[in-house]
Amino acid sequence: MSAIRLNRRTLLATATAALATPALSQTAASPDRDAILTTMKRATAFMTDEAAVEGGYVWTYLPDFSRRWGELEAATTMIWVQPPGTGTMGHAFLDAFHATGDRQFLDAAKSAADALVRGQHPAGGWNYVIDTAGEDSLRQWYATYGQNAWRMEEFHRYHGNATFDDAGTSEAAQLMLRLVVQGERAYLVPLQRAVRFVLDSQYENGGWPQRFPFVEDGGVHGHADYTRLITFNDDVAGENLEFLIFVLQTLGDRLASGREGRGLIPARILWAIRRGMDIFLATQQPAPQAGWGLQHFPDTLRPAPARTYEPEALTTHTTANNVQQLLNFYQLTGDRKYIARVPEALDWLDSVALPPELRVNGRTHPTFIEPGTNQPWYIHRRGSNVVNGEYYADRNPNDTLVHYGSFRTLNVAGLRARYATLAAQAPEQVSAGSPFLARPGTKTLPRYFTLRDVSWQDMGTAGRRPRPPAAGRAAELIVSLNAQGYWPTPLTATSNPYIGPGPATPTGGEYRITRVGDLHDTSPWNTDYPVEGVSTESFVRNMGDLIEVLEGPAG
Repeated sequence: MSAIRLNRRTLLATATAALATPALSQTAASPDRDAILTTMKRATAFMTDEAAVEGGYVWTYLPDFSRRWGELEAATTMIWVQPPGTGTMGHAFLDAFHATGDRQFLDAAKSAADALVRGQHPAGGWNYVIDTAGEDSLRQWYATYGQNAWRMEEFHRYHGNATFDDAGTSEAAQLMLRLVVQGERAYLVPLQRAVRFVLDSQYENGGWPQRFPFVEDGGVHGHADYTRLITFNDDVAGENLEFLIFVLQTLGDRLASGREGRGLIPARILWAIRRGMDIFLATQQPAPQAGWGLQHFPDTLRPAPARTYEPEALTTHTTANNVQQLLNFYQLTGDRKYIARVPEALDWLDSVALPPELRVNGRTHPTFIEPGTNQPWYIHRRGSNVVNGEYYADRNPNDTLVHYGSFRTLNVAGLRARYATLAAQAPEQVSAGSPFLARPGTKTLPRYFTLRDVSWQDMGTAGRRPRPPAAGRAAELIVSLNAQGYWPTPLTATSNPYIGPGPATPTGGEYRITRVGDLHDTSPWNTDYPVEGVSTESFVRNMGDLIEVLEGPAG
C-alpha cells in the first residue's frame, strides 16, 4: 500500500513519470488492438470479479486477499473512497469505455458508482471509507484499527458525517457527473445530492470546512475539533471549485430537474464559485506575513491548528498552492483582484526560505511559520503509540517527523515567472476561452480523467498525456499481466495487525523519526521486504498506458 497519503493529484502525477519506464527487450514488438483490448478486459474482469466488494475497492491486496489496505488496513467488507480507491477505479473503467466502446468497462464503472451511491451520506458527501457490513461494523473498525493508528488522527474516531479531505467526495461526485453526461440518468439524484452537499456546507464567507454536517466532537488528545475550520489542506477549496465549475458548465439548467434538483440553478452555483474564490483573498494574512495556513478560523480568518502535529501557523506549501490558485482564478475570470497581492505572498515565501546549511535534499522552506515571530516550527514526537505518545513543535530542525514533512521544496521563482507573464497581459487576453465565462451548460468535460490530472482548463479536450508511453510499453503490459489477471506489484508498505490498545508506558525502542510506533500502532509503514500483490494504483496507471497506445499520437 502507499506509504503516504496518496490523493488523486499525486496518483495521476505518477502516471506521467511512468512513461519513461524502459521497455523490456523481449517485448519490443507492437501488439495489435485486439491483443491490447483482450489484456484490458482480462485485467478488468479480475478487479470486478475478484478484488471488488459489492463493486467497490480498497488500494492494495495480498494475492490471497487475506489482508487488504486503503490508507489503513481494511476489513474484508470495506471499500475505500479516498483515491486511488473506488472513485478512481470507476473513472479508469469509464476512460477505458471511452477508448474502446466496450460495455464491459461501462458496466464496471457503473458498478463502482453504485457502490459509492450505497455509501453516500444522506447529506450528499462521502466519508473516507464505506463498510458494506453496516454501521456497527464500521464503528468497530474505527474503535480498533482507526483509533490505534498513532499518526492517522483523522481516523481516531467515527464522526458519522462526510469529508472533503483527500478529494474523496470530489472524485466520487465527478464520477456521478461523468455518468450523467454519458446519459446514465440513474446517477442524476446522487449527483444532485453531492452538489447540494458542496453548497450547503459552504460558509457564508465562501470557505469550506473539512467535514460536514457538523457533529459534536471532543477533538484529539485534548485539542479542539478542527473539522469545522475553513480548510485549504489537500486543496479542499480547489477541488470543490473545480467540481462546481464542471457541473455549471456542462449541465447548466439541467441540474435543477426533478425534486432533488430544486434550487440547484446556475445562479446559485455561480454565486458559490465566486465566494469560494474570494475566500482565498479574505484569508490571506497582512504583510509582511502575507501567506495562508492549512486551515483558518471561520470568524477571525486567522490560521488555526488542526491535528496535533499541525500547529497554529502559516504554511509555506499551502501558500504556494494558493498562489497558483489565484493565478488560475485570474485566468478563469479576467479579474485582476485575484493577483493583486500575489507579490506580497511571494515576498513572504522568500523571507522565510531555509538558510543554506538546511538546504539539503532539494528542500527550500520550512513547512510551518509562527504568526508574528516569522520563525519556523519543527515537528517532533515522543512515546511509542497513540496511548502514551505525543507530538510537539519547537525550533530544532533535527530529528523531525518522517511521516509529515517539516520541510518543503517550493519553486518560488517559477511562481514569480508565471505571475509576471499573466500580469503583463490584459484581462481579456488572459481569460480568452475560459469555460467560466461561457454560457452555463455549453461546455464538455475532458474525455479522460485518469491519464493525467485534469482540471477545468482541460474542458473540451481529450485530457491526454503530454508524451506517449515508452516504445514497447503495451507489449510489456500484455506479457506482465499474470495468469490470474492482475499486474503483480511490490507492496512497499504494510502495517501491524491490530492487537489491542497500547500500554500507557512507552515500550523499548526509539520512535521519534520512524513512520510507525510500537507493535500496537496500526499506522502504515515502509518495509524493506515488499511482497507482490494487487494494486489499484498500478491498475489505473497501466490501463492509462494502454489507452494512450490505443489512441495513438495526440493530435
